[in-house]
Amino acid sequence: MVASLEGRSRAPGRRLMGVAAGLAAALTAAIAGVATLPAAEPDDEQARVAAVTRPAQDFTGPEPYERRPAGKATVFKPLNRDAFSHPSANMPFKRQRDFHVGNGIFRKVWVSAPASTTSSDGLGPLFNARACQRCHLKDGRGQPPAAGERAETMLLRLSIPPQTEAEREALRAHRQATIPEPTYGGQLQNFSVQGILAEGEITIAYEETPVTLADGEAVSLRRPTYGISGLHYGPLHPETMLSPRVAPPVIGMGLLEAISEADILAGADPEDRDGDGISGRANLVWSDEHGKPMLGRFGWKAGQPTVSQQAAAAFRGDVGISTPLYPEPQGDCTAAQEACRGAPHGGASATNTAEASAALFELLNFYTRNLGVPARRDVGDAQVLEGKRLFYEANCTGCHRPKFVTRRDSIGEEQSFQLIWPYSDLLLHDMGEGLADNRPEGEASGREWRTPPLWGIGLTETVSGHTFFLHDGRARSLLEAVLWHGGEAEAAKERVVAMTREERAALLAFLNSL
Repeated sequence: MVASLEGRSRAPGRRLMGVAAGLAAALTAAIAGVATLPAAEPDDEQARVAAVTRPAQDFTGPEPYERRPAGKATVFKPLNRDAFSHPSANMPFKRQRDFHVGNGIFRKVWVSAPASTTSSDGLGPLFNARACQRCHLKDGRGQPPAAGERAETMLLRLSIPPQTEAEREALRAHRQATIPEPTYGGQLQNFSVQGILAEGEITIAYEETPVTLADGEAVSLRRPTYGISGLHYGPLHPETMLSPRVAPPVIGMGLLEAISEADILAGADPEDRDGDGISGRANLVWSDEHGKPMLGRFGWKAGQPTVSQQAAAAFRGDVGISTPLYPEPQGDCTAAQEACRGAPHGGASATNTAEASAALFELLNFYTRNLGVPARRDVGDAQVLEGKRLFYEANCTGCHRPKFVTRRDSIGEEQSFQLIWPYSDLLLHDMGEGLADNRPEGEASGREWRTPPLWGIGLTETVSGHTFFLHDGRARSLLEAVLWHGGEAEAAKERVVAMTREERAALLAFLNSL
């Protein structure tokens, strides 16, 4: 058996058996028509897949294929700032041209319309960044602004509770995940083209909170408070909810899209029937591509179902660029922003307003689906293996599920039949009051977040030049990120608090090897 497998994973562990299997079937039925699953595999193949995705039992050495977190797509390249920017290693040479053209589109700096280069105009009129690359630093992780800086790799989502029965019905039917703030839209844009006022500026105030670990080591956590200054279009709705978000890494997205939804749903246990204190729920979101509710996979609250819709929504909200999926040229401008809605746009004609053409958009999606995951480091190191054992012992794997096998019918040939190690179940978990943004999104409550994949997390500083973690970058180290865990992760965090200094060092060595 090699790291490329023909088959779907069978979820490991007690949560994925018995009652949970029935729950997965019920959830699959609830997400009617999410996707057509491939036919059942032969029993011997199911057994092979179940065996290869089984949780680790022996921590004296690495597991087979553990150095390849993306299967045959795993990238073995120099570990420098470009470590997240290489194509899937199993990509045929004839497809690499499309990847590199897509890279150019991801890096493209858009300009305001009208411009002499019509393929690059249409920016804004309101926006958060001029290019995808400006948010996803070197295809990696964004960060909160330093004092005196304007936010560019971080933004504020805005929404209000439903005000009408029509809005409540739209939420119930999953046709909308949130109700945008009526004047400022779905997010705050702090940049604008010439002649248009930007919406405002994010403000952040930090309060340091000391935490003393069991062995006496002191750690300080910074608790942020968010606001907006310089609002140029009037006051916010009095019930406005704010949610800060830094740009997440974009490696391995095609592989996450290629996981069978049945395998993801098999890990859900919303009633915690196995009694381990960890639930896990699926987000159910509307697919504008397919015209129906689908399983959410992408974004900090699993608010997007596909790579394509995630990219189109970011183009519209972050850059103000229209696509075939969202052809309106005004981006996130609302009816209350008349000058913004009346500004020139970069559409080819009055009837074809997509500023990013269908061909351009597909090349971008191909690039995003194929950003390769770097190979693991030091998988056989004694300290890393001990950290892995402690990771399992603390039940961090209850949310950060190590392994899946991707579908037969994946969109890309590079993503099909791969044993992958994302260390995420892609489900929503209550992370406690400390991390709550108190802003629902689809099925996600104000305390719930999707388990972020951990692959590549140890290369954050190498690629992005910083070590800020969590949805808003408040954690300045991986240890701080762990100590912010609460809710369903409270017990795991307390086990980390109780560790010796040597044990914590081993745990962090394991995380940094991912």
